[in-house]
Amino acid sequence: MFQVRNLSKSYGTQVLFDDVSFVVGDGERVGVVGRNGSGKSTLLRIITGDETADAGSVDIGAGTSIGYLSQRLRFDEPTVLAEASAALGVNEDGWVETHRAEAVLDGLGFSAADVSGAPERLSGGFQVRLNLAKVLLSEPQVLLLDEPTNYLDITSMRWLERFLRGWGGEVLLVTHDRAFMDSVCTHTLGIWRERVRKVAGPTAKLYEQIAMEEEHRAQVAANEAARREQAEAFVARFRYKATKARQAQSRLKMLERMGRTERLADVATLEFRFPEAPFPGRRLLEASGLHHAFDGGADLLDGIGFEVGPHERIGVVGPNGRGKTTLLNVLAGEITPGSGVVERSPNLALGYFGQTNVDRLDPERTVEAEVLAALPTYNRGTARNLAARMMFEGDAALKKVAVLSGGERARVLLAKLLARPSNLLLLDEPTNHLDLESVETLTDAVDAFGGAVVVVTHDEDLLLRVAQRLVVFDGGKVRLFEAGYAEFLREVGWQSEGGKVAVAEDASRAGAKTDRKQERRRRAADTQARSRVLRPLERSIAETEQRITDLERDVAVLEQAIAAAAGDPSTDFAEMAWELHELQTRRDGAYETLDRLTVEYEARKSEMGGP
Repeated sequence: MFQVRNLSKSYGTQVLFDDVSFVVGDGERVGVVGRNGSGKSTLLRIITGDETADAGSVDIGAGTSIGYLSQRLRFDEPTVLAEASAALGVNEDGWVETHRAEAVLDGLGFSAADVSGAPERLSGGFQVRLNLAKVLLSEPQVLLLDEPTNYLDITSMRWLERFLRGWGGEVLLVTHDRAFMDSVCTHTLGIWRERVRKVAGPTAKLYEQIAMEEEHRAQVAANEAARREQAEAFVARFRYKATKARQAQSRLKMLERMGRTERLADVATLEFRFPEAPFPGRRLLEASGLHHAFDGGADLLDGIGFEVGPHERIGVVGPNGRGKTTLLNVLAGEITPGSGVVERSPNLALGYFGQTNVDRLDPERTVEAEVLAALPTYNRGTARNLAARMMFEGDAALKKVAVLSGGERARVLLAKLLARPSNLLLLDEPTNHLDLESVETLTDAVDAFGGAVVVVTHDEDLLLRVAQRLVVFDGGKVRLFEAGYAEFLREVGWQSEGGKVAVAEDASRAGAKTDRKQERRRRAADTQARSRVLRPLERSIAETEQRITDLERDVAVLEQAIAAAAGDPSTDFAEMAWELHELQTRRDGAYETLDRLTVEYEARKSEMGGP
């Protein structure tokens, strides 16, 4: 186990986290969540000692080994297998150790040719995978993984899931893949508003707690503001009036004791709503007999053919490098297939988010200019609005593409996709570079889109939620599967996992978390149940506060009338005094009712799981 104490870190005026503390217990696997830029990677680097905190400490026992997945690439051995085996402190002659290294490399998707080749000949993504293999093989006591799934395909991610669930030490995991995190981790730690919260259980439990805390704080701030306004109005009217001076002083002291709960600032978030173009026909496009190979290599598409209807959701899945992106490029008309045809409806309005499209952004253009170029008509206000929805607010929309990070450039592409109505979206790994909350928002937008979607993704949660049919690249073959991803796991399964028999247990687990809609429905039902109990109390509190305001006004009006009638012998002061006494009694009773209702509201909210 290890402990983080009173940790703080800032960059200039940007505070990442302030005076945060938490403990990672023995054997805990902790998922770290937070918005992009919230400090997740920085936290991991502070724990490794690669970065210095402004204050606080990380207490790890002497001699505890730490494994950290670094993006820095350095290789010293002649082959991939030798490089991986070196992490075990042996050469390739140690048969048992070498077999372990081969098993890990195989699980991460390395072919026999890759294993015997030089590390420098690997693609950038596979070089990062080799670094991951070395970290896993070194078997540290504390394992820190920062976005380990970024360069993994779906079968490698599933292997890593199983591997980490059997890990015996402590794990801190940063990933944008919610299903992966929930499957692996025993606890969730969130960096939110410069603070840290850690809960036992999945991400949903943490987000529910945060939502309840924020709702509670907003209600407290609103109630405090109303009571403060009433008290200040009373003091302003009566602090110099002899008969009310004592009550005014009492209200002044109450104001001092109250303090002030500030309203929470809004947290920037992506806003997706893909605009829809009408489609009057039956078929958006039809592909048939597709074949394509690069530079005399193997045929990637294997004669695949299928139709895309107006509202269909098709997931394209399989290991990297097998042709998924090629298929999308062929459907989009970016590549002419070696053979076969793609017939497109004349009413097709295509929106394409492609991995290589980032390279087509003009580095000298601003974010605003790139979005303007995608709009059907020039409208700078619309461009600014779309940029703001992708978290480029104000002057941030005037940044040049050249200075943007990979994740920011992906958000520019998404803004361009939102600029033009479409009836077919082709999405190639749209969740890459997005934080977990943004992935959830994107998934909801894809689910709500009225047109058709063909999506290449390794995100099993996205597949489980939206895919109705699959194009599966596996075992050197490409085939159409006429059902969703959960059915594919149960009925077919991945060849590298031995098919459906070997993944029966995992498929059951997938089925249990299949539909995040059901989770949202359960949460909505819980919210409705709470509302049935709490909403009447909230209404009673609001009505009582309004009654107090009205009574304070009536008391003030009558007191002014009594003062104005002083010396007038025709005035019935006894009647006016009695009426004033009645109003004051009702007002004081209303204050007592408000106190009772507030206490009851807080108690009932706590009973129902509120903070």
